[in-house]
Amino acid sequence: MKPLIIRSDASPEIGTGHIMRCIALAEAWQDTGGEVVFILAYDTPALEARLKKEGFRILHISQEAGTPGDADETARIAHGCGAGWIVVDGYHFGAEYQKTIKDAGLSLLFIDDYGHADHYYADIVLNQNIYADMSFYPKHEPYTRFLLGTKYALIRKEFLRWSGWHRDIPNVARKILVTLGGSDTDNLTLKVIEALRTVDLDGLEVKVVVGGANPHFDLIHNKVQDLSNFTLIKNAKNMPELMAWADVAISSGGSTCWELLFMGVPSLVIPIAKNQDPIVTALQSLSISQGINGYLLENPKEFAETIFIFLQSWKTRSEFSTRMTQYVDGKGPFRIISTICDPLITLRKVELSDCKRVWSWINDPFVRSVSFSPKPISLERHKEWFYAALIDPDLVYYIAVDKDSIPFGQVRFNIDHKVGEISVLVDPEHRGRLLGSSLIRCATEQFFLETGTVTVKAFIKTGNEISRKAFAKAGYIEQGLSDYKGEKAYLYIKKRETG
Repeated sequence: MKPLIIRSDASPEIGTGHIMRCIALAEAWQDTGGEVVFILAYDTPALEARLKKEGFRILHISQEAGTPGDADETARIAHGCGAGWIVVDGYHFGAEYQKTIKDAGLSLLFIDDYGHADHYYADIVLNQNIYADMSFYPKHEPYTRFLLGTKYALIRKEFLRWSGWHRDIPNVARKILVTLGGSDTDNLTLKVIEALRTVDLDGLEVKVVVGGANPHFDLIHNKVQDLSNFTLIKNAKNMPELMAWADVAISSGGSTCWELLFMGVPSLVIPIAKNQDPIVTALQSLSISQGINGYLLENPKEFAETIFIFLQSWKTRSEFSTRMTQYVDGKGPFRIISTICDPLITLRKVELSDCKRVWSWINDPFVRSVSFSPKPISLERHKEWFYAALIDPDLVYYIAVDKDSIPFGQVRFNIDHKVGEISVLVDPEHRGRLLGSSLIRCATEQFFLETGTVTVKAFIKTGNEISRKAFAKAGYIEQGLSDYKGEKAYLYIKKRETG
């Protein structure tokens, strides 16, 4: 494996969330045997100590963060390290930065939250947020692939040992975890403490986590030092254990939300920055967490009453916890690495000029032998069908091209009542390159992104073991034998994943 370059930053203004979520991706890359190099623009001693402890290399750039000079220097470092991929995460990296990296001949994974760039030149755009969809990305290159939603949530390894853990929901919640990000420049932590200290509940315990970049630590410390039921933790090294301990969390609306969902911690969520508003809105609209608005933050008495009601409501907390774990399974980093390591596949919509190429593919003897209609198809009959397919609103039809822009296969989805039926083939000249499962997975994900479809079915003729293995590897689940077009066929199904 070639080294992976991660270009991100942390500071009191930026926070630590961008780098913390990149650690999850870096850990997954390490697990494949690859080296990881973090390139930073700012000195962050506490965070850098953690990166070094994880075994990552750290380099600093001399250029202003987010500038063309930054992109040039990052590209030079990547080439010097022998890297093929660069991961970029931060709102100060825009379209020009992406283009510079791509023009340098490097592959680019761009981590995004709300479509802040004017144009997307990256090979892969990752938006792990629960509200992510293609409407954020009207301008992008034809080759750009999108990984959208909480199935790609960047969950660090330290959380994964809690997979499948069962959380008990007490009738009355008494253990509260407060975690408002790595910096919390507006010191909302103090406002939360002011409200919590007036909550009248016997046995209440509060653990307050502040990041190493928080400039208000001394002020917070002075506030809680005389409160016997409050514990202040700076730069916590055991967040999974703290979340497992907590009955309830009061959290910022950033990446910590996906960790809380993974752990099933019933949460009150505060948008501490403008870009967190959509996360809090989505979590509340889906009845996954309860949002806390600015009015409550400025009125401690009413905020305390809201907290008290939440602590007393077993039904609400129980329902929240059950829904939370359905959205984040912890496999996001590995799905992302799998996409990076897959042969680079680009999907485009079928065009009139593809007619004869497709006709030659479908008349290949092997294709006819595994088809439910094995007789050769005349060009005239094919043209009639093909022209109708181009205007059929219930047919989604892709042509797959490789990294050299050479067409190598097709995938069709016929839609009937939000259920798609997939048909796929690979150009005979490209067989043996292990493209089948990657093509099926890539096309199915793109199909789910572009349509409201919730299920895809695949019918595979008995004896076609190659296709069965390819669909299974692409995540389709076998349902047994079924009747299809007068023959017995294996039915495989893929469901749209939650998030």
